Amino acid sequence: MATEEQEREEEEQQQEEEEEGVCAFHHISELENLGISHQDCQKLADAGFCTVESIANATGRKLQEVKGISEQKVQKLKEAAAKLVPQGFVTAAMELQRRQDIISLSTGSSALDELLQGGIETGSLTEMFGEFRSGKTQLCHTLCVTCQLPL
Repeated sequence: MATEEQEREEEEQQQEEEEEGVCAFHHISELENLGISHQDCQKLADAGFCTVESIANATGRKLQEVKGISEQKVQKLKEAAAKLVPQGFVTAAMELQRRQDIISLSTGSSALDELLQGGIETGSLTEMFGEFRSGKTQLCHTLCVTCQLPL
C-alpha cells in the first residue's frame, strides 16, 4: 500500500518536472508525439541523433545526410524540435533570474571560496589542475560530501 502511494508521488513529481521543463534532455522518441514517424526517429537514432536537442541544433544539411530524410522531413523535424526545445533570445532579466538560482558549494576553505567568489557554482563545469599532491583529489572528495549537505 505504501509503495503504491510512493509511486504515485514520484509520478506526480515527474509530471511536474516535465511541465516545468526541468528535464535535461528530450529523447528522440518524444518526436513521435508530434507527428514524426517511428521509422524516421529510428533512422535518426541510428545516425547518432539520440536527443531532440541534437535535432534542434543540427544543420538541415546534416539531417538530410541521413538516408530516408528528405528536405520536407527536415523542416517538419525542425518545427517539432522547436516545440520541445526552447531556443532563441533570452532577455537580461531572464538570465539574471537564472543566475540567481545558481548555488555555490563551499570548498571547505574560506580562502579558496574567496578566490572563487563564493565557491564552486552548480550547473557548470569547473576545471582543476595542478602539480602532483597539490590537493585536487582531496578537494573533489570534499565537494562530494558538501553537495549532499542540506542548504
